[in-house]
Amino acid sequence: MNKFLIIILLIGLFAACDNKPEPDGGDNTTTDPPADTTTVPKVSSYIYDLSALPVVTLEISTSEWNNLLSYYDQNSHNEENIHADISFQKGADLYQLQDIGVRLRGNTSRRRPEGNTGESHNAQNPDYHHASFALNFKKYVKGQTLVENEKLNLKWFKDDAMYVRELYCYELFRRYGVWTAPMSSYCRLYIKIKEDEAPVYYGVYEMVEPIDKEYVKRRLADGMYPDKDGNLWKSSYGADLASSDRSQMGLEDITLDHTYTPVYDLKTNEDNLEGAKDELVEFITNLNNKTGEDFKTWVSNKIDVPLFLKTYAVNVICGMWDDYWVNKNNYYFYFSESTGKFYFIPYDYDNTLGTSLLMDNSGTQNLLEWGSSYHPLVKKILAIPEYRTLYVNYLHELCNSEKDYFYVDKSIARINTWHTLISPYISNGTDEDMVIEDVPASWGNCGFYRLLERNASTNYFMVRAANLPTNLPQ
Repeated sequence: MNKFLIIILLIGLFAACDNKPEPDGGDNTTTDPPADTTTVPKVSSYIYDLSALPVVTLEISTSEWNNLLSYYDQNSHNEENIHADISFQKGADLYQLQDIGVRLRGNTSRRRPEGNTGESHNAQNPDYHHASFALNFKKYVKGQTLVENEKLNLKWFKDDAMYVRELYCYELFRRYGVWTAPMSSYCRLYIKIKEDEAPVYYGVYEMVEPIDKEYVKRRLADGMYPDKDGNLWKSSYGADLASSDRSQMGLEDITLDHTYTPVYDLKTNEDNLEGAKDELVEFITNLNNKTGEDFKTWVSNKIDVPLFLKTYAVNVICGMWDDYWVNKNNYYFYFSESTGKFYFIPYDYDNTLGTSLLMDNSGTQNLLEWGSSYHPLVKKILAIPEYRTLYVNYLHELCNSEKDYFYVDKSIARINTWHTLISPYISNGTDEDMVIEDVPASWGNCGFYRLLERNASTNYFMVRAANLPTNLPQ
């Protein structure tokens, strides 16, 4: 059998359904236009459709599932793939792929998906756990895709009883014209051990667009600029862009025996690591050493500053503290060959919207002093008066009651729509995360925040909007 056969039920439905998004179409959501006139590139919106709740089923043999459990026991951070089949059902459309790669993913969210250390699959009395998975459709079958997507991340809602925080943030980025943000949406996840009688329902999951070579192609080569060959970097803890130490730059190397994750991890052009290091060292050196008009000229040519400031306005308004400015963590960046520019890519937004840490209160923190003064990318740009003005204007625009962005009524309406979609399907076979509850993560320092209660003292949207910078330019 052709291993990347796609079975499509009711093929004629494609021609009949006028309202179905094309696989490579743009985001058809009707919203206010972005704050500027930047053209958002076309990105597949068929998979990442927040108006739908598709069913994803992974079929895995007992032996392969046991391999996944064993790999976790040997190194919980491993990136070893197992073999699986997948079906993706959205409405009447059914797509099936054979022999895809599946692995565990996540940092603090990474878990063993069944049982305890050393245990194999228990078909009679399984002890399933929520875990996050990375799917690679072309891992074992060259060129295989799911509706033109090569990969897909499935993420459980760790510490977010609202089942909404990261999706809200990513949707707000794109709603506000930040085209560099990844896309996300919901699905219902089943896992079927092939030798077992029935699948287990893992519950409502978040589907997240991976940031990788395909991401670059979608955003740049097929979007804003004819570009796909630049250097993409993933930044982990310590990535302050203040030190040009080449030893912090490298290629991630994770096996069953060891884990090496550099501060700056090159994700493209791995065969030219030293050249990529040269480019990053030059960027960091100029960022830190240039001053005055020389810095302003350089940064305005090297970075799409309005796009970056819009990104950071959304970042701080959503209360993202595990980021570059505060925790020097959790972001990607890309050097475009065609434009010569640096693009900041937001990433990992589950600990937001009132889940507060590393600051006294993410709802009242000064948005002009969000994080450390030693992190130059934000601080030096905001030191330029016209860019500081632009940033403050973006913050106020996001909270404008006439705009469908961050304003409390508009935000609650979107969240309620999503909850209506998913609430009947929250109960699941893991017996974990079984209730939608309006609370932030229990380990945060502001457990009083709520998203749906319209209380001026405890509603995160209202508190954050009431604590914007007061020096709004005229």
